[in-house]
Amino acid sequence: MGKTYKIAVIPGDGTGPEVVAEGRKALVAAAAKFGFKLEMTDFDFGGERYLRTGEILPDTAADELRKFDAIYLGAIGHPGVKPGILEKGILLRLRFELDQYINLRPVRLFPGVETPLKNKGPEQINYCVVRENTGGIYTGTGGVSMKGTPHEVAVQSEVYNRFQVERCLRYAFEYARKYGKKAQGKGDVNTLALVGKTNVLTYVFDLWERVFHEVGQKDYPDVKREYYHVDATCMYMVKSPEWFDVLVTSNMFGDIITDLGAETQGGMGIAAGGNINPEGVSMFEPIGGSAPKYTGQNIINPLAAVCAGAMMLETLGEIKAAQAIENAVKEVTGTKLKSLSAGKMGYSTSQVGDLVAERV
Repeated sequence: MGKTYKIAVIPGDGTGPEVVAEGRKALVAAAAKFGFKLEMTDFDFGGERYLRTGEILPDTAADELRKFDAIYLGAIGHPGVKPGILEKGILLRLRFELDQYINLRPVRLFPGVETPLKNKGPEQINYCVVRENTGGIYTGTGGVSMKGTPHEVAVQSEVYNRFQVERCLRYAFEYARKYGKKAQGKGDVNTLALVGKTNVLTYVFDLWERVFHEVGQKDYPDVKREYYHVDATCMYMVKSPEWFDVLVTSNMFGDIITDLGAETQGGMGIAAGGNINPEGVSMFEPIGGSAPKYTGQNIINPLAAVCAGAMMLETLGEIKAAQAIENAVKEVTGTKLKSLSAGKMGYSTSQVGDLVAERV
């Protein structure tokens, strides 16, 4: 038996435990086939724990999670808890405390999956977004004065330092070099495009653009560099997604364009993401949320969670195992499922998990 990986599992809220259970099936099948072990430890962080104890996340949580090789997350979000409490108290807190400074979001259309984009298929919708994940406007720098008066002032600042920008860009260049279209055998060059707004956000994106070209010219001359304004990027994602290879952008812009990208690849039910610390512990999750109205019905689509598990294995270095899971998902979407929508797949949640595990 090969290497053993310690995985922290946070099934979370709503349908999170259901989709994680199906993701586990694929992970266990891949581990058995490719000769490594997964030691999975569950944590009950989420809405039920908060309602029971009043504690969102223990102060020791980050230190405890650092002992693991990766974190596998189901979903956070409970109908009995005001929106924002769990998301900020668990997801954002872990991203910051574990310094998961990259959010990695592949945008890939699988066979048999419907896209709202006319005349586009898997060959055209196949790129990846690298989003800076711990800086920018989401850090909460700012404040409010004279609240509730006609003269109320609210300020929230987009703040980046060079260190944050450069480490994100270096990760993106490395990713483009390793997984870009040339590396996939689907093009003549690997391309990294910076997405920004240099014509208006002249201070922040002047920094991003200068570092982008300095680092690229010096250390990654084999990776082609391009630049797109964020508004133009949104248009291209609809009109010509085949233009893209790897995109890199700031926290807020990345948050926006990745949800647009997810819709073009078939919706939140197939979109997976990774919160990456290349030097530490990373966290992988389906993007669609907890979907509480479907809890316990065994009808939710688990494929985003399955794909998140594949991303986790890829990041851990188990490339063949990750590819086996992704290929199994492609076969299931291409030959079995009627739809990705809950209750319309033609199979139950657990049956879809079985179909993928069998094909791994």
